[in-house]
Amino acid sequence: MTVDADHARRPTASGLPIRNPLPASARGLLAQVRSLVRSSEILLVLFSGLVGSMAGVFVTLMSDMSQAAHVLLFHIALDERLSATARVHLPTALLAPVGGGLLLGATEMWRRWRGGRTPVDPVEANALRGGRMSFRDSILVSLQTVISNGCGASVGLEAGYTQIGAGLASRIGIILNLRRSDLRIIVGAGAAGAIAAAFAAPLTGAFYAFELIVGVYSVANVASVMAAALAAVLTTQALSGAPYSLHAPPIAPLHNIHYLAIVLLGLIASGIGVLVMRMVAYVERAFEWTRAPQALRPAMGGLIIGALALITPQVLGAGHGAMKLDWPLNLSMQTLALLIVLKLSASMISLGSGFRGGLFFASLFVGSLLGKLYGTALQHLMPHFGLDITACTLAGMGTMAVAIVGGPLTMSFLVLETTGDFTLTGAVLAACVATSLSVRETFGYSFSTWRLHLRGETIRSAADVGWVRSLTVGRLMRKDVATIPDNASIAEFRRRYPLGSRNFVIVLDSQDHYAGLLATAEAFAAELDDKLARPISDLAKLKDTALLPEMNVKQAMDTFGLAEAETLAVVDGAESKQVVGLLKEAYATRRYAEALNNANRDVVGAL
Repeated sequence: MTVDADHARRPTASGLPIRNPLPASARGLLAQVRSLVRSSEILLVLFSGLVGSMAGVFVTLMSDMSQAAHVLLFHIALDERLSATARVHLPTALLAPVGGGLLLGATEMWRRWRGGRTPVDPVEANALRGGRMSFRDSILVSLQTVISNGCGASVGLEAGYTQIGAGLASRIGIILNLRRSDLRIIVGAGAAGAIAAAFAAPLTGAFYAFELIVGVYSVANVASVMAAALAAVLTTQALSGAPYSLHAPPIAPLHNIHYLAIVLLGLIASGIGVLVMRMVAYVERAFEWTRAPQALRPAMGGLIIGALALITPQVLGAGHGAMKLDWPLNLSMQTLALLIVLKLSASMISLGSGFRGGLFFASLFVGSLLGKLYGTALQHLMPHFGLDITACTLAGMGTMAVAIVGGPLTMSFLVLETTGDFTLTGAVLAACVATSLSVRETFGYSFSTWRLHLRGETIRSAADVGWVRSLTVGRLMRKDVATIPDNASIAEFRRRYPLGSRNFVIVLDSQDHYAGLLATAEAFAAELDDKLARPISDLAKLKDTALLPEMNVKQAMDTFGLAEAETLAVVDGAESKQVVGLLKEAYATRRYAEALNNANRDVVGAL
C-alpha cells in the first residue's frame, strides 16, 4: 500500500506540528512569506506592527470582559470603576470573590487534568526558551486573569495583557520560522503593544519591552518594538480607548532641593517593594500550611478580600478608579496609611491564594498613595519646603512600580506621557534609578523574576541565557574515549597507548566506574622506566572530579577552573560514575566564545 507524499509527513513549524496541514499551494506561499520575513527587516517591522494591533484588540476585549463582570456581579454603572464605587454591599462583597475563586480553581483543575505544564510568561520565554511560548496556555492565563480581576481580586489585567500579546507574537514567529533573535524581538513587540494599549503610552510600552521582556535596547529591536507600540495605541483609540489612561493636573515648578526629596521617596519605595515581594511568598506558604486543596485556595483568599472590601472598595480590582478618585482629594495621613496597608494586603492575599494577575497597576496605585502621604508629611514638617504633593504622588507611583515591577526608564516615560512635564520626569528618573539600584543591591529580583526564583530558576532578567543552557557538556564532549583498568601496569599502558595515539586515557576500577584521568605523556616519563610494574592507578589524577552531561558550558568552565585541569572526564551520574565522554577546556572555551559572539551580534544587530 502506498501513501501520498503530501500526507505521509505532517508539516512542522520550528518543530511544532501544524494540526491541519495546508494544501501544497498554501504551504508554498507560506514558505515564500517565511523567506521574505527572515531576509527583510522591513517586513519584520510590518509584522510587529500587525502583532501590536492584534494585542490592542485583545487588550480592549479583556478590559471590556472584566468591566462587564464588575457590572454584573457588583451592580455598578457601566461607566463606573469598581474600586471607585462608594460601597459594596455585604452579600456581593463576599460572594463575588469567592465565586470567582471557585471558578478559577476549576479552570486550574481542568488544566492539570489535561496534563498541562506550568505556563511560560514572556520573561521566562525570552530568557530561557528563545521566545517560544504556547498560545493555548497564554489564552488560558489571560482568561484566568479576567476571571480574577472580574470577580474583584486585587490584581491587575496587565499580566494577562502581556501574556496574550507575547503569546500571539510567539505563535506567529514560530509559524514564520523566525530566527531565535528575531523571535525574542517579536515577543517583546507583542508585550510592548499590550502595555502601550493599556496606558495609551507608546514610549512606556516600548521601554517596558526593552527593559523587562527583551532585556536590552538596541538598534536591532527598536523599530519592531516601536511599531508594535504605536500600532497598539492607535488600535485601542479606534476601538474604545485605553483602559488605564492617566492624566495629571499641572505641577508647580521644582527646585534643586526637591530632587533630593524625591530620591529619598524612591529609597523608601524600594524598601516597601522588597517587603511586598517577600511577603507574597510568605502568604503563599501560609495558604499551603492550611493543607486546603489548591483549587479551593482562591476561594479562601476571595473571602478575605471580600471582608476587606467591606472596609473600602478601593482594595478591589487593579485600583485604576480608586487612583483617579483619590488624586484630587485632600486625604488625611491616617487614611492614606490605612489605604496603603489594605491595598497591599489585598494584593498579597490575592496572589498568594492563587488568583491570576499582576502587580503593575496595583504598585502604581499604592505608589501614588505613598507619594501623597510623603508629600503631606513634608508639608506638615516643613511648611515652606514648597514641594508639590502631586509631584510626590507621581514620583511615588513611578518608584513603587520600579521597586516591584522593574524598569526605571519605563516608569519615567509613563510619568512623562502622563504629565508632559520634562522637569518632573528628570526628577522621577533620578528617583527611579536610585530605587532600582537599591532593590538590586538588597534583593536582586523584580516580582516576575522573584516568582521564577521561588520555582527554582536563577534568572534575574529577560536577557537571553537559554543558549548557555542549551550548550551542554553532553553536546560538547567527545564520546570515543580511551580507557584502561586501574590494575594495569605502566608497561601495559605503554603497549596499549603509545605516544601520539591518545592525549588522555581514562582509568576505570574493577566495576568500570571512573577512577581517574591520566595524560599519556606522563606515563612515558623517563623516571618511570625502571618502575614499569607499578599499577597505573598510582599515576591517575582528578579521581574525584568529573563533569556531568547535563552541565552547561558555563558550569563546565567553572569546574575546569576549580580543578585546574585542561581535560576532564564526563560521567553519567555522581553515584554511578559510568564514563560517557571526555571534554577539553580549550574546545569548550572556543564554543562558548563563538556562541557568546553570536548572541552579542544578535543584540547589537551586527552582520
